Amino acid sequence: MSVIHLFPQPHLKRHTPRLLALAVALAAVPAAAQASETDLSAAEQRVQELEQRLLILERKLEIQNEEVAAKTKEAPVVSAGESGFGIKKGDYEIKFSALAQADLRTFLGDDPVTAGTSGKLQDGFLLRRVRPTISGNLGKLVAFRFTPELAGSGLGDVSGSNSIVDAYVDLKFSPKASVRVGKQKSQVGIERIQSGGALPFIERGLTTELVPNRNLGVSVFGELANQTVNYSLGVFNGTADGREVNSADDARKELEGRLFFSPFKNAYSPLSGLGFGVAATYGNKKASDGNTASANNTLPRYRSYGQNQFFGYETGVIADGKHTRLAPQLSFYKDALGLVGEYVISEQEVRRGAAGPVKEIRNDAYTLTGTYVLTGEDASFSGVKPGSPFVLGGDGWGAFELAARIGNLDVDDDAFTGTNATRLANPDASASEARHYGVGLNWYLNRNVKISTDYNETRFDGGAAAGADRDKEQALFTRVQLTY
Repeated sequence: MSVIHLFPQPHLKRHTPRLLALAVALAAVPAAAQASETDLSAAEQRVQELEQRLLILERKLEIQNEEVAAKTKEAPVVSAGESGFGIKKGDYEIKFSALAQADLRTFLGDDPVTAGTSGKLQDGFLLRRVRPTISGNLGKLVAFRFTPELAGSGLGDVSGSNSIVDAYVDLKFSPKASVRVGKQKSQVGIERIQSGGALPFIERGLTTELVPNRNLGVSVFGELANQTVNYSLGVFNGTADGREVNSADDARKELEGRLFFSPFKNAYSPLSGLGFGVAATYGNKKASDGNTASANNTLPRYRSYGQNQFFGYETGVIADGKHTRLAPQLSFYKDALGLVGEYVISEQEVRRGAAGPVKEIRNDAYTLTGTYVLTGEDASFSGVKPGSPFVLGGDGWGAFELAARIGNLDVDDDAFTGTNATRLANPDASASEARHYGVGLNWYLNRNVKISTDYNETRFDGGAAAGADRDKEQALFTRVQLTY
């Protein structure tokens, strides 16, 4: 039976204050609940107001971001790096780049230039190229390039003084068809097309002596079939083998065309780096018409690897008829290996004097160049990009490339036939053939600095007194190159 105690037990006395507080709290629950409903309604209203303010702030922030993006798009972007310096605003852009080459050229041996003479090939320092370039885009349609030559070495220009190398405007209608107007590099020789800063040897091979250098005119060029077909077709003033002109020599023009295939370019294939094609020119030069501004510019003067002339026509010989060139060519790059080869035929009708018979002189040349990147980087037509640039005190040493080349240039024997009064070239002063061998080493410290050393030997048939052979040329060249 339960016993009800009317008075608290001793163990409950100490909890009495807490029990009283609990009772008061329970009594206040209805009033608190009613107050809570009122506070909740106010809180919900406050939350809605905050959400509205947040939405307004978010929209203001979006508007500010849109304004910043618009201003950023309108503001010019200034860039600087290993590829040069530039300023770009939308589709308008101007870029500044340069190529500078300083050589030490040494000719080994004490042999004279030709047997029976006392002349020597001169050693010395040379600024080969100093070419600042301004290029860019004027909207999506128009591009331009302007490059002066400040070195004035005479090893590539007409006068041997400072000149304009490139000065042209491109109309970029489409990657498949663009138009170039102005002074531009000829697209006939594959080694001529290669940039002077990307050459594996300090000088180009003998085939470039038979193709045009730069010319004035207009051309159409582009890429077809998913960039596996490259073409160029143009009409120009025309120039002699290996030379460039700054103005028209006569009223006649010269056609140039090139078609180059890279059928495996987009395929995962060992032949993805294979390219081959053919280039050709057709024109006429008739100095006998009397309207040629400079008849001398219509005839070639062939130079050795050391840039010393070994063939030239006699005084009084003029171009008098058609001039054609044919240049099959190929290139192959696979990992560290690179190969570039071409064969060029140049046929030109010439005569000695206005009454002399016209002769068609056929000169031909070939060059085969091989490269191998010793440090494992990929070889390419545009040069080597070091995987680990040289750093003072660091682990990087840049890239090292080994190069080898053979070449030959043969002058038509008909150029030397006849008497002293009728022959086109003097066999005692001009060689009929030049054979070239060379090896070289290139050190790419980084994308902008390259140091090259090569040895090239050229042997000649004829070109010396009494039918003797011109002394061989032994050229040891070293170059420091800066490009950006």
